[in-house]
Amino acid sequence: MSNEDNAPATEGRPVFMAVEPQLFVSNIEASCDYYADKLGFSIAFLYGDPPYYGQIYRDGVQLNLRQVERLPLDPAFRSVEQDALSATILVEDVAALAAEYEASGAIFHQPLRTEEWGTSTIIVSDPDGNLIAFAG
Repeated sequence: MSNEDNAPATEGRPVFMAVEPQLFVSNIEASCDYYADKLGFSIAFLYGDPPYYGQIYRDGVQLNLRQVERLPLDPAFRSVEQDALSATILVEDVAALAAEYEASGAIFHQPLRTEEWGTSTIIVSDPDGNLIAFAG
């Protein structure tokens, strides 16, 4: 990656503003409950009757949830690629978040640790096996 890739936006160039990962789930209402009750997210919207698509948010982060009949990541893939992340979220205090999630009963895939490159991380799983990394 060159320095030009990190340069500030120039006039006339479109500016990227946010990213909204798409997470595939087997039951959108149960997933929304998990993300709200265990991970502290709020529901922005649910779409469909019955709902099959929605968005959850916490602070400045949005995740989109899409209910599907068959999850796209095969369990055999997950057993080989055990850290196949669905999203990474940067946080100011990952240790405090880890304590919050431990208290809430969130499903931990990886407890708090410091990576070789110095970043502190945790990885949580949702009921469908989507892995969300939190790094600070």
